[in-house]
Amino acid sequence: MSTTSKRIALMLTTALAFIAAPVAYAAQTVTTLAQESAYVAFEMLTKYMASVGFILFDTPPDELKTLLVKQGEAFEKFKQANDQLMAAKAEGKAVSDLSTTVEKINAEITELTKQMNDVVKKANRPAVGNTENALTEDQLEHRNAFLNFLRKGDASSLSSLERKALQRGSDVDGGYLVPVDLAAEIDRVAGTISVLRGLSDVRSIGTNKHQFRVKTKGLAARWVGEGETGGETENAKYARIEIDAEEMEAEPHVFNDTLEDADYNLEMDVTEEAGIAFGEAEGAAFISGNGVKKPRGILTYDTVANGNYVWGKLGFVVSGAAGAFAAANPGDNILNLLHSLRAQYRNGATLLMADTTLAEVRKIKDGSGNFYLFNPDPTGNFAGYVLGAPVEIDDNMPVIGANSFSIAFGNFKRGYRIVDRSGIALIRDNITSKGTTKFNFRKRVGGGVRNFEAIKLMKFA
Repeated sequence: MSTTSKRIALMLTTALAFIAAPVAYAAQTVTTLAQESAYVAFEMLTKYMASVGFILFDTPPDELKTLLVKQGEAFEKFKQANDQLMAAKAEGKAVSDLSTTVEKINAEITELTKQMNDVVKKANRPAVGNTENALTEDQLEHRNAFLNFLRKGDASSLSSLERKALQRGSDVDGGYLVPVDLAAEIDRVAGTISVLRGLSDVRSIGTNKHQFRVKTKGLAARWVGEGETGGETENAKYARIEIDAEEMEAEPHVFNDTLEDADYNLEMDVTEEAGIAFGEAEGAAFISGNGVKKPRGILTYDTVANGNYVWGKLGFVVSGAAGAFAAANPGDNILNLLHSLRAQYRNGATLLMADTTLAEVRKIKDGSGNFYLFNPDPTGNFAGYVLGAPVEIDDNMPVIGANSFSIAFGNFKRGYRIVDRSGIALIRDNITSKGTTKFNFRKRVGGGVRNFEAIKLMKFA
C-alpha cells in the first residue's frame, strides 16, 4: 500500500471512529493512530469537529499538535508499564522499579496536560488594550483618565467621567471604579484560574444579595375513573435560595520608579495580578468555602448516601475502601458515581478532581482487565475522559484520604450558581509604603448550590 493510500485509510478510520463509536473508544482510537501519523489524525479530527459545529482552532497551533503526539505516546507507555506492574503484583514479584516507572510516566502525562491547557488558554486569550474599538466615546475617555490615574495618581476628572461612562457597581468608599474592559479582563483571568467558575452558572447582579426560587418537586397528576369525582392534586414545591455577594480584595504593589517607565505595561500587570489573586481565592471558596464572608463551597453542604437522597443535601456513593478505590473491580464504583446522577443532568456533566486523584484513576481498568477507563482528550480541552465523561482538574479538591470527598460529578451549570456584583473598585495608595504604590482592587462575589440533584460526590470509604 502506498503512503498516500495509508494516509487516506488512516483518515477514514479516524472519521469512522468518531462517527460510529462511543466517545471514549474514539478518543483511544485517535491516541493510538497518533503514534503513526499524529498530524494527519489531528487535522482529520479538527475537520470532523468543525463539520458538526465545534471549532477548536482555525489553524491548530503546532505546539498543541506536538503536545498531543507526546501525550498519546506517553499514555501508550503508561498502559504497557501499568500492565506489567499489575501482572507482577498478581505473580507476587517485586514491583518497586515498575511502580517508579508508572509514577514517572503518570507525572509526565499530567505535565503534558497542563502544558496543553496553557496553550489552549493562550490561543483563546484576548490581548489587553485591544478593546478600544468596542468602547463608547465616554467609556474610552474614562479608560484613558483611569490609566493616567494608575500611573500618576491624577484623579481630578475620574468621578465625572464614571458617570458619563455609565459605570455602575459596588459602593466605592474612597476608590474609583475600574473601566469596563479592564474589569472584564480581571474576570477573564480569574475564570482561567478558578475551574469551577468556568463550569458554573454565572450571573451579574446589581445588589449585594441574590434571591431566587427553584422547583424541588413538580405538580403531581392523579388517575380518575369514569364517573368518579376528582380531587386536588399535589402542588409543585419550591425552595428559596439566597446567595450573598461577599467582598474580597487583591493588592498588587508596584515600585514607583517602575511607574515612570513608559515601556512598562502597567494596566496588563496589575489587572493580571488582581485576576490571578481573585481566581485563586474564589476557586478555593467555591470548593470549600464555609459561606461566612466568602462563597459557600460544594463540599460544605450536608451529604447523604445517594440511596437516601433528599433536597438540601448532596448525595454520595462510596469508593469501596477507606482512603482508596476498592481493591477488586475499582471501576464499578466510578460507574456507580456516573449513574448516580439522573440522566437529565448527565448531558453536560463533568468529573472534578485533583491531579493526584486523576493519577490514580488513570491506573484503573475494567472488570475483565481489557481496557482502561481513562482516555486522553484528543482535542486538548479537558484533562481526559473517564468512560466518556470529561475530567477537569481542580487542585482545590481534596486529595484522597479516609472519608474524603475527592471526586465530584455534576452538571455544574445547572447545579452551582456564582454571582458577581457589577463593578470592581480600586484605591491607589502611594503613601503607606515608601517607594511603592499599592493598587487595592475590590470586588464582590458569591456562590452556592442551586440544584442539589445536579451534583454528586464520591466518598472514599
